[in-house]
Amino acid sequence: MNSVKPSIKHRGEPVIDIENLTKHYQMGETEVHALRGVSLMIREGEYVAIVGASGSGKSTLMNMIGLLDRPSDGSYRLRGTEVSQMSKAQLAEMRNREIGFIFQRFHLLARTSAQRQVELPLFYAGVPARQAAATARQALQQVGLGERTHHRPEELSGGQQQRVAIARALVNQPSLLLADEPTGALDSKTGRDVMQIFQKLHDQGLTLVIVTHDMNVAKQAERIIILSDGEIVKDEIQR
Repeated sequence: MNSVKPSIKHRGEPVIDIENLTKHYQMGETEVHALRGVSLMIREGEYVAIVGASGSGKSTLMNMIGLLDRPSDGSYRLRGTEVSQMSKAQLAEMRNREIGFIFQRFHLLARTSAQRQVELPLFYAGVPARQAAATARQALQQVGLGERTHHRPEELSGGQQQRVAIARALVNQPSLLLADEPTGALDSKTGRDVMQIFQKLHDQGLTLVIVTHDMNVAKQAERIIILSDGEIVKDEIQR
C-alpha cells in the first residue's frame, strides 16, 4: 500500500525519498513481511513522527532510513543518492556524514566524559583532535550541558545523558536527525525537556524523524505517519 503524500509546501529538497520499499525475512519456517511497499518522501526541514504498535514495521523502517539494514526490494534515495545497493563501507560513510542517531537507552560509553562521547563521531570523520574538542564543547553548550563536559554517565541524570546523546548526534552537522523512542527511558518532565530541544532544532531548520509508539510524543511533530502491518495507513500534517 503506497502512502498518500500530504499536501504541504516545503522549501527544502527531499532528504528521504523512498519508493515501494519492502522487507521480508525468515523466522523459522515463517516468512515475515515487515514492510509492504512503503513509499515516503520527507523534505529538508520537516519534523516527522513515525508511529505504530509493536510489529507495525516502524523499527524496520527506522533501520532502513538509518542505513542500518537493507531492503528486500524498492528504492531509497538519501539526499538524492540511491543507497539501497551500497556496500557496507559506503553505507557506514554515508551514515556518519548524513545521519545523527538518538536512541532510547542513550548508548553512552561507561567511564567516558561527556566531551569525549561527543568527540567520537568527529574522530571517525578524521577531524583533528583540537578541532574535535572545540566542536564537542560547542555541541554540549547547544543542549545546555556546557558545565558538564567532564562528567561521566554515572554522574549525570537520565535527561542529561540523553542531552549528551543529542549533542553527539548533532556534532557532525547531519542533514537528518533520527530518534528512536527518545523519551522512552525518561520521566515525563525530562521527556518534555528533551522534546523542547527537538522543537528548537526544528525551528533552526534541521530535518527530524522520531520513531515512537507514544502518540503524545508524536503530536509534538508537524507531520505524523502511522504504520500498521508494514504499510503506511495514515500520513497527515498536524500544523
